[in-house]
Amino acid sequence: MRHGILAAAGVYVLWGLLPIYWKTLGAVPAPEIMSHRVVWSLPVVLLLLAAQGQVRRLSQTARRPAAWLPFIATASLLSINWLTYLWANNNGHIIEASLGYFMNPLVNVLLATLFLRERLRPWQLAAVALAFTGVCYLTLNYGQLPWIALTLAVSFGLYGLIRKVAALGSVEGLTLELTVMFWPTAAFLLYRGWTGAGAFGRLGATTDLMLMGAGVATAIPLALFAFGARRVPFTTLGILQYISPTLQFLIAVFLYGEAFTWARLVGFSFIWLALAVYTTEGFLARRRQGRAIPLNP
Repeated sequence: MRHGILAAAGVYVLWGLLPIYWKTLGAVPAPEIMSHRVVWSLPVVLLLLAAQGQVRRLSQTARRPAAWLPFIATASLLSINWLTYLWANNNGHIIEASLGYFMNPLVNVLLATLFLRERLRPWQLAAVALAFTGVCYLTLNYGQLPWIALTLAVSFGLYGLIRKVAALGSVEGLTLELTVMFWPTAAFLLYRGWTGAGAFGRLGATTDLMLMGAGVATAIPLALFAFGARRVPFTTLGILQYISPTLQFLIAVFLYGEAFTWARLVGFSFIWLALAVYTTEGFLARRRQGRAIPLNP
């Protein structure tokens, strides 16, 4: 289990540090970064599948049109999530992006209640109420909804909900999603290159290599996560997942100097308190039940 914990924690650290990677590509528009991320991720994921001996199984699944339907939906949600995240990251909104991933476990609880008919326990309800209070406070102070955080939390929550009931594992499912996303993104990159507006081949070899490296930066952490998730209790994973948004938050404030006002501190504090209540309640509930169950429904 020790190797699993190290792998999972390492993945969350990598995801938490990714804002630095994307920020280095700040001269490239977010839609173009996302398109390169898709195009270069697909061959990496196919190589991972080949190494796992799963290509034949996936090809058999891909022959059934009905098998594509959930992954068309998840590909759309993943596109929204990645595009919003990349735009926020490279336009000075890393703090609000981190808030979205802090909120994600609580959004998962709400979605499980609405779509899977799971009942909220009293302290889970209190955690959701605290998070809602924090969002309302931020909205009143800024005059608008924290749309970046909400878009990231809701899109990733819905993505996880659909993937929860889908038949394929993480790498196989990502392969179908990337295949769905590949054709429009490849067409977009070809159009950008044809019109002379594309970054690839125009901003220097370093930028080209980093755009190509987006595939490795996407696929390899996912493979490591799949390795760790099979060897670590879900409760432990649920606690480790906060490493990523915490690092994003610290990078935003201390490396890139994003403003963290008193209003943001109060709003974030409600959400951090909600996460503390939710995590503690879940840990105690599992101890009472005497068995490990997923922290995120």
